[in-house]
Amino acid sequence: MYAYLDCFSGISGDMTLGALVDLGLDVAWLETELRRLPLDGFALEAEKVNVSGIQATRVSVQVEENPPHRHWRAIRALIEAAPYSEAVRRCGLAVFGRIAEAESAIHGVPADQVHFHEVGGVDALVDILGVCLGFEKLGIDAVGASPLPQGRGLVHCAHGALPVPAPATAAILKGVPLYGVDTEAELVTPTGAALAAGLAGSFGPLPAMVVEAVGYGAGARQLADRPNLLRIFTGRRACREADVVEESVTVIETAVDDMNPEIFGHLMARLFADGALDVCWIPVQMKKNRPGTLVQVVCRPEDREAMIARIFSETTSLGVRHGTLRRRALARQAETRESPLGPVTVKRIFDPAGQQVRLAPEYEDCRRIAVERNLPLREVYDVLGKFFGQTGGAS
Repeated sequence: MYAYLDCFSGISGDMTLGALVDLGLDVAWLETELRRLPLDGFALEAEKVNVSGIQATRVSVQVEENPPHRHWRAIRALIEAAPYSEAVRRCGLAVFGRIAEAESAIHGVPADQVHFHEVGGVDALVDILGVCLGFEKLGIDAVGASPLPQGRGLVHCAHGALPVPAPATAAILKGVPLYGVDTEAELVTPTGAALAAGLAGSFGPLPAMVVEAVGYGAGARQLADRPNLLRIFTGRRACREADVVEESVTVIETAVDDMNPEIFGHLMARLFADGALDVCWIPVQMKKNRPGTLVQVVCRPEDREAMIARIFSETTSLGVRHGTLRRRALARQAETRESPLGPVTVKRIFDPAGQQVRLAPEYEDCRRIAVERNLPLREVYDVLGKFFGQTGGAS
């Protein structure tokens, strides 16, 4: 499912949680899940409110006085050990990682030594991990957002009075489209900025989509010139030629010439389990003309350290090279379709060359069908290829 964050009044952690609850996320379930973390002294409260004639949900995180502030190292360890799915942990690390990088650059200290104040407390951890859990629970696997409005004036925080947007917020939002409004308020909080920047795959106008639900999350303040709401549309994207995702990825590579070749298959499986986007082996000739294998891994920037650690632990490599590249990929959606061989998961992809939607069966489902029906895998591909080629992208 696709979610579009309509940030006409900005975004914050509690507004995002409120919109997800308005979409049907159960507050009791969410609080139970969050209590699996080693966090004490918090409670979630949700209420229906009316903002400018619009019914919305306001979620607030009640915490004890003087909650502890944490370093990035401690927050990262807490998230990595969290009893959640890999997708939720990756989501939390991506959001907090944006904050750590921004604070590190502003204060001139290593990221591990960054001391979070407002975004290191229990309420921010609940907001961010609550949103990650909520996306997974509601089946949201792709996110887009509108450009973010920036107010004016000053905001008061642990470092004193700072201009809006606060330096950390401005740093987090590098690469994100912004526009100024004549509202004297902080419309985008550091937590909201990190959620938008860390989770949205694209920014722009509302894309072509079939809207299935709309949720409204209310902020705590009243604004003079606009309803203080975050609106989230959820539904199914309508694929178009323009639906090409562009993003930054990290490419890591190392050449190996002295390792048991049986290890490569195990290494590839572990890298994909760690979140790699692509892994490949390339035959190369190394120094002294020795044949070797170039290990090349493509991953999200926030997963770089995990990939490097896996390469060092599983191979004989003594060093790796890495860099950031831009990639463009056709937008795709995973959905389950009926077929002559039963239900099968397919990728729904818009083909710009043919100006049509094509459906590609997933390998794991094809392999499962081949085993269950005792058919050659090639035959399963032939049957499904012909069937989906005939039905095309019809919904």
